[in-house]
Amino acid sequence: MNHDMNITLKVWRQENTNASGRFEEHKVVANPDMSFLEMFDVLNEQLIETGKEPIAFDHDCREGICGMCSMVINGRPHGPKRGVTTCQLHMRSFKDGDTITVEPWRANAFPVIKDLSVNRGAFDRIISAGGFVSVNTGNAVDANAILIPKEVADEAFEAATCIGCGACVSACKNASAMLFVGAKVTQLAKLPQGQPERETRVVAMVNQMDAEGFGACTNTGACSAECPKQIPLSVIANLNKEYYRAKMNGK
Repeated sequence: MNHDMNITLKVWRQENTNASGRFEEHKVVANPDMSFLEMFDVLNEQLIETGKEPIAFDHDCREGICGMCSMVINGRPHGPKRGVTTCQLHMRSFKDGDTITVEPWRANAFPVIKDLSVNRGAFDRIISAGGFVSVNTGNAVDANAILIPKEVADEAFEAATCIGCGACVSACKNASAMLFVGAKVTQLAKLPQGQPERETRVVAMVNQMDAEGFGACTNTGACSAECPKQIPLSVIANLNKEYYRAKMNGK
């Protein structure tokens, strides 16, 4: 039988992008089988019932698919468990009586909208700069029409599992987006459909990344370590290779 847990939360509250933020302390009783977001639902119900403003936080699918559930929990994006998003983190990962500190992603390129919710439009603009394949729409091509070696397909699929949550940026001391951009560039550069725009794509996406104000990569590996989909650092090496290749070819 699971017994309820008494948890103390220190939660970041910030009215808007330009306001000064502060930590606010709350007590909540949680069941160990609750997800971390369900625990926040309980807290917000308490706040509403007492006439206080609920805590703003991002969420959507609650199945580890969308990447919206962006919380830094005790200093780690998505919390203490590897390979999970915040919505997949359960309260049984903590102990009765624990104090948990919860903050938003910290990066100049991800301005706080309110409380724990940040604006990740910078990622959308990087994708818009080149993270796509320009093709005429029509009937889907048969899956076996273009043969792709298994090792290449596997590498492309591994990169494609990136959900664009931004944990890599939050984990990086420089707020670098290299893991995210590397994953998106690698996914398309490895596949035949991505070849026509291969060089213009990487230059456009890196230029947009720099314009958004993300920091440089200094190879600490924190990004990959905290990535809920465990995207490997090799995508950053591949991004550098693709970028230098494009520049050597005058792109």
